[in-house]
Amino acid sequence: MTFGRIEQHPILGAMQNRKSLSFRFDGNTYMAYESETIAAALLANGVRTLRVHEEKGTPRGIYCNIGHCFECRVTVNGVQGKRACLTLVEEGMNVESSVQLPSPLKKGGEHR
Repeated sequence: MTFGRIEQHPILGAMQNRKSLSFRFDGNTYMAYESETIAAALLANGVRTLRVHEEKGTPRGIYCNIGHCFECRVTVNGVQGKRACLTLVEEGMNVESSVQLPSPLKKGGEHR
């Protein structure tokens, strides 16, 4: 088994039967398998932080992994707000972590 990835699953079968792909996340190149989500591929490659909280700047990663919570939002090929847990990896895909946005609660750098 490679780091963080099940290669032989009793129901899903063998991973080695799937085509390997490469994609980029925040400027680094990673390996994934066809039909794997961005979230699964990043987890298998040891990446845990996918974005930071909009106001606090604290790290956010995969929470529910079924598309409900929106914690895994990333930018995919320039399109913001894609959920990594629902988006399949494609060859050459460029994924970027979401950056901290200015808070509507702050005025002059201070919380109201």
